[in-house]
Formats: sequence, structure tokens, C-alpha cells
Amino acid sequence: MLNLHGISSRIRRQFVALITMSLFCSLFAVSSATAKISDLDYLPQNQNYDKSIPLPADILGYPVGTWHVRHDQLVNYMYAVAEASDRVTVKEIGRTHEHRPLLLLTITSPSNHSNIDAIRQQHIQQIENGESVPQDAPLIINMGYSVHGNEPSGANASMLVLYYLAASNGDEVNTLLNENVVLLDPSLNPDGLSRFAQWANSHKGKTLVSDKLHREHREHWPSGRTNHYWFDLNRDWLLLTHPESKARIREFHSWRPHILTDFHEMGTDSTYFFQPGIASRKNPWTPDTNVTLTAALGDFHAKALDNDKQLYFTQESFDDFYYGKGSTYPDAHGSIGILFEQASSRGHLQDSINGLLSFPDTIQNQVTTSLSTFKGALANKKAILAYQKQFYADTKDLMKDDKIEGFVIQGNKDESRFERVASILASHQIDFKYVSKSTKVKGLELAANNAIYVPAKQAQYRLLRSLFSERQRFADNTFYDVSNWNLPLAFNLNYASLNRSEARKLSTSNEYVKSAVSTGIEADAYAYAFEWHDYEAPKLLQFLLSNDVQVRVAGADFTAQVSANGKVSERDFSRGAILIPAALKQPTDLIKMLSEQASALNLAVYNVASGLTSKGIDLGSRRFAPVNLPKVLLIGGKGTSQYEVGEIWHYLDTRLGLPATLLDLSDLNGRDISDYTHIIFASGSYSSVNEKTVENMKQWVQKGGVLIGQKSAVRWFSQNKWIDNEVLSRADIDDAFDTDDLGFGDQSALAAKKLIAGSVYRADVDLSHPLMFGYEESTLPLFKTNNMIVSQGDNPFDEVATYLKEPLVAGYTADELQKMIGSTPAIIVKRTGRGSVISFVDNIHFRGYWDGTNKLMANSIFMAPLIN
Repeated sequence: MLNLHGISSRIRRQFVALITMSLFCSLFAVSSATAKISDLDYLPQNQNYDKSIPLPADILGYPVGTWHVRHDQLVNYMYAVAEASDRVTVKEIGRTHEHRPLLLLTITSPSNHSNIDAIRQQHIQQIENGESVPQDAPLIINMGYSVHGNEPSGANASMLVLYYLAASNGDEVNTLLNENVVLLDPSLNPDGLSRFAQWANSHKGKTLVSDKLHREHREHWPSGRTNHYWFDLNRDWLLLTHPESKARIREFHSWRPHILTDFHEMGTDSTYFFQPGIASRKNPWTPDTNVTLTAALGDFHAKALDNDKQLYFTQESFDDFYYGKGSTYPDAHGSIGILFEQASSRGHLQDSINGLLSFPDTIQNQVTTSLSTFKGALANKKAILAYQKQFYADTKDLMKDDKIEGFVIQGNKDESRFERVASILASHQIDFKYVSKSTKVKGLELAANNAIYVPAKQAQYRLLRSLFSERQRFADNTFYDVSNWNLPLAFNLNYASLNRSEARKLSTSNEYVKSAVSTGIEADAYAYAFEWHDYEAPKLLQFLLSNDVQVRVAGADFTAQVSANGKVSERDFSRGAILIPAALKQPTDLIKMLSEQASALNLAVYNVASGLTSKGIDLGSRRFAPVNLPKVLLIGGKGTSQYEVGEIWHYLDTRLGLPATLLDLSDLNGRDISDYTHIIFASGSYSSVNEKTVENMKQWVQKGGVLIGQKSAVRWFSQNKWIDNEVLSRADIDDAFDTDDLGFGDQSALAAKKLIAGSVYRADVDLSHPLMFGYEESTLPLFKTNNMIVSQGDNPFDEVATYLKEPLVAGYTADELQKMIGSTPAIIVKRTGRGSVISFVDNIHFRGYWDGTNKLMANSIFMAPLIN
């Protein structure tokens, strides 16, 4: 019998795989190569492991890498180790949409655990007060794994890393835990991880199949990369749309780690990547020292991978620009965020250009670089401790040189949107105050208790400067992700930067007083009305319609008599206001229902005393259109963008409470659509929709249906002549760029110039159009993530929004594209028969963050009677 002891675990696994392949003479018979691996084969030997600490196999029933771990199994193992080890504690920090627990483990010596809160508080105090940090102060190292659920090697590796830290009695581990604190987040995306594990495991046979075309490696729509609503959680650290991110950010600020790791996967034919990446692609507000220290840690990753004879690369690809990712958010806080990318087996075994790639091999590399992170941190501890202190000292110097004293954000009639901005600022520990006395500054009318002042001179200076950035030119214009994420622009709120003298004019307060909402809904009122401005108004309307309340929507402004506490006065209502006439048949519990829901949403509902108005339309006017309960069909499935479909679903479900029907694109042909009032198409490829279905949809619109599409769906609408506007071809865009004197090596740079990765554009809007009801400003910031350009049509009344002649507000776009996009349509509404086709050139729900435009979807649904 062969004796394999005495050689490395990696060579041993490869040797077993080779023998197995020879025996079966097939690439598909390699299951024994992975199924018989011991958990200890992944880890350093001669560690005198504590036998009282369970190995993953003791809990799972098989070694790590045999099957893809589900999140519930991962949780069980984390708790089992915590119960057995006095080095480990587990904290549940939140729950996902699917109610899976989010865990954060604290791993350190027992003596540190007995004093852990004091250690944490002292660390935070040193940051906040700029105190000198003793050289023996603990490093806080936050290990985060698998924010993308179908990049599972990180989450599976987390079990082995936990075991190593809990069970090893080696000198290196003892030093690490006696003098430092490790935080471990085993799965940043539990819902996605569980979805992918189910897919990969359900397609695994006793004989592994490595063929790339095998179903196991071709995950269906939606992929496990995303969370429950099909969002990319690695883009949500700054935006905080989801509970996973909100919980994680709370813990980040509770600890403010020195190092935060972010373990990912990439294409199967790649190798292994670790940062620093390309220095010119870091955020301008991130210090160069951050890159230097990341590179110093990278030397340890390189050495560890060299020892294992693994291929890797660094200082190329990816970027560190967008502060909303796991590897970049820490960079805005004096922490060192590190991205790791492992070639993915996307299952258990897959062919690659580098040979067979097994799931255990992917896990091994993540374990290897986890341990090299610890080793590098210990070797560079003095420099890392000094960096976090120096970061804030340098930040103070930046403040001194900055003439901007602060920023002011002007509120409007949408109180809910204003409050969400304040909530995001608070979640990121950004100091701000409310304007307490009405004033005018920089052309903005600031109403008391309806404006926010954010001082620039604060610890979060770098982060908040990026949140208010309008930068359009960069040292490197190649972006892996978005180039702007301006907060007030996302929420369509006016804002301005203030110098010291302007800021001194403001009277501010820490207290915010919600507008008093009348709860005195009178049983004998002629009608009830509420305005459409507030973000929560559509949710109230959907609730009423779903409870059989008869409503009308105002097609024009009006001034009505309203009563409150026995007094009658006049009040102006804007077009789009919702009316509930008592004259119509209403539910018997209308008053109770209306009072409770309006109070829960903090919306004012007014008692209307008479149908006669002093201005505008009377309450019995035909310009008050009936609104019926919508029945919405949302097209998803293979061929459509899971991100955009997920964003629309998330908005309809969580923001409106509207139960949209999700239908796979593959099931659309031949389907009876007559019962639906609205059909929504996100970006996708719709060539599979046959001519009969296209004709049925055309007739459905003629009869009153509302067809809604965004981005590439608009191109399909144009091809079907559902709108009159043409979409420019890719060749037209190519022709706008001069290629003279370019060489072979310039291709990537040219391709980058033709992209719009994520920039803010501004458009003129027609406030008289029902699609814009509830909006107050004549221009609207739109988030552009594509270079699609739509020509002007023959009917100017169809074009509800048109990009300004010079449309770019913030972020990067090549001059050639800016010129082409200027003065072209951004939103098109084509009336056809009794229905309409609504086209959005841009994504109006971008990552659940662009609240300034996502109400356009509510208007497309509820204002349709006025449009049609």
C-alpha cells in the first residue's frame, strides 16, 4: 500500500485524484478524491489541536468540501465550537429577509474575553479622541466570507479557520489570540449561500462531472450570488437597503477593525487574486499608506501561495473606488479592507485551463490566505496600529485645508424621504444637525425642521465628502463599479456646500420634530384626501385599494374646505392627490382602517367638508379618475437581469405592499395576459418572445393595459414600434470615438471610455404629466448605468423627461458620450388606444437606493388612469 504521509496535504489530494482518474479512465470519476479528505488536511500540522473542539466533520457528518455547506449547518457548527471553546463567543446581529441568523463570532483568549467590552471601548475611545495607541494594544481583525452566495469557498473555509483558532495550541495562534481579537463573519449572505448549496448539492452524483456544460456548473436564474430579493449585497455596505448590511454596519462601527477581509470567487479559468490591486483605481480619499500596508500583507499571501505552488496575481484588475463594497468601506475609516478572489469550481469539480479545479482546492486557498492574513497582521502590527491613528490625524489636516465648512440638504414635502436620508447618515456615524430656524442660504429656502446641516469637519470627513461628491474626472477612468453615489442626488434633494461664514448663519438643533399628523378623521366628512408627495403615499393607496376602498386621483390642483376639531378652513391640494368620497360604497370600517394605516405611515389625511371647491376642479369632476386595484405582472427568469427584476420586486413588495406576479420569460409565450393591468420588463434579451405574443401585447395595451420597461427593454419596445423613438446602434456609438493612432494595447482603455458604469445625469421633466405627479422640481437626477441613447420622436408630448444639453452631474462619462446623450429623451410615455407604453432609459430603482426616481414606478401604476 502506498504511504502518503510526510507529503503536503495538497500534493496528497492531487495524487489520490490522479490514481482515481487512472483507475476509472475518466474525468468524471473523481469523487473519492474529495470525499475522503480530512478537515485537518487543510490546516497546518503539529499544532497540538485540542481534541475537545469538534472538527467540522464531527458536526456535518463529512469533511469540509465533500458537500456544499448550507447556512443552517454552518450556524450549527459555529455554536458547537463556541460551546466547546472558551476562546469563542457567538452573537446574533440580525436576521436576513428569509429569517436566517446573521452571526458574528469573537475569537480571542479567555482572559481577553473576560474583559472584551472594555477592550472594545478602549479601542473606540482611542480612535475618537486621537489618543496614542500602545504598541501592545490589540489588533481587531474582522474576517468576512462569501458575500456572494454562489462564491461558497469562503463560507466553507470559515469553519476550518474557526477550528484552527479555537483548537490550535501552536505558539502563533496563542500569540494571535492573547494579544489581539479576531471577529469572524462566516457568511455575509446566508440566503444566497443556502440557495446555491441546494443547487450544487442536488446536482452532485456519486461520480463527479467536471464538464463545464454540466448542469451543476450552470446555475439557473436567479443565482445564489444575490440575497432574497436578488440584490448584490457587496454593493450595499454604503446604501443600507437590506437587513444584512444594516446589521453588519452596526457591528463595524461598534468595533472599527484594523483589518477587514472580503473573500470572493471569480471565473473558473482564473487563478487567485489578492489586493492591493491597481493603485490608481483606489478612491481619491483613501490614503496611499492604505495601499502600502495592503501590499505588505500581500507579501505574506504570496509567500503562502508560493509554498503551495499556487498561481495568483495582484496589482491588477478590480478597483478600490466605490466605498459601498466590503473591501472599500473600511478604507474610508482608517481600516484596511482586503479583497480576495478565488477561481470558482461552481460546484464540486470543474475543468479549467489550469486543469481540474475541485471544490476542496478552492477552499484550501481561502484557508491559506486567511492564515497568511493573521501572520501578516502580526508581523506588521506596529505599522497597522500607527496607521489608524495617523489616518485621523491626516484627516484633520485635510479638513484644515478644505474651504468647505459643511453641507446643507434641503427637505421638501416628502418627509419620509427626508427621514431616510437622515437615517443613512446616522447609520454611518456621520454627525449632522437639523436646521431649527428658517433661513435662506446659497439660494436654498431652508425651512425649520426640514433641512439637515452636515459639518465637514468631523471624523467621517472622507466618507461624507464622497457622499457629496460631484467629481467627474479621475486619475484612472476605468471603473469596476459605479463612479458616483451622491446621497442627496439619489434622493432628489437640493443641497449646497457652505463656507464658514455661510454655515454660521444657520441655527441648528440635534432634535427632529415630526410634523404633527392629524388623527382626527371624522365619520361624517364629505370625503377624505391625502397628498401624493410623500414617499409612503403609494403604500397607503395600495392598502386602501386592497381593502376595497373606492378612491379617485386628482388630475389637477384644487382648493377644498377641510374640517378639523370643529373648524373649517381651506387647503390647497396638488394634482395627484388621492380622494376617498363618502358618496361611494365604502367598507364599514373605513374610518378605523384609514386612521390606523395613515398613523402608521405618518401621513396626514384631511376631512373634506364639501364637494365644491374655491379653486380648481370640483370633487365630482371627470378629472378625478377612478383608481382600481392593480394586478401587476413582472417578467423575470433566464434572459432578464436578476438585479433589476429583484429591485423592482423589492420596491413593489417592501415599499408598496403590492403582490406582483413573477413570471419567467420562458413561460410568457401563449400566456393569457388579459387579467393584468400592468406588465413590467426590466433589462433583458426578449428575442424569444414570439410574434403572436407581441401582437397579443399590442392589443392588450390598446384595450387599456400599461406596458412598462427600462434600459434594454426600451430597445425591444422600439423594435416592436410600441414607441416612436429609435435607439442608436452600437456602431453609432463606436463611430463617435476616434481610433486614429491607437494600438493593440489601447483596446481596453477605449472600451472603458464607451461604458457608463454609474454616473448621475440630470433631465428636464414635465411636471404637468401624471407620471411626474408628486414631484416638485423641474429637473430630476437620474442614475445612468448604460450608454443606450434614444432619438427624439415626432410627438414632443411623449417625452416626459429629456436630458439636459450638458447632462452629467457627477461621476465619469467620456466627453463623446455626454455630447451624444445631451438633449435626448430619458423617459417616454406613448399612449396607444386606451393604454400606454412607459419607457425608462435608466434604472429607476438602482440598488434600492435611488429613492428620487423609484416613485416613478408607483406613478406608472397608480396614475395610469390619468395617463390613459
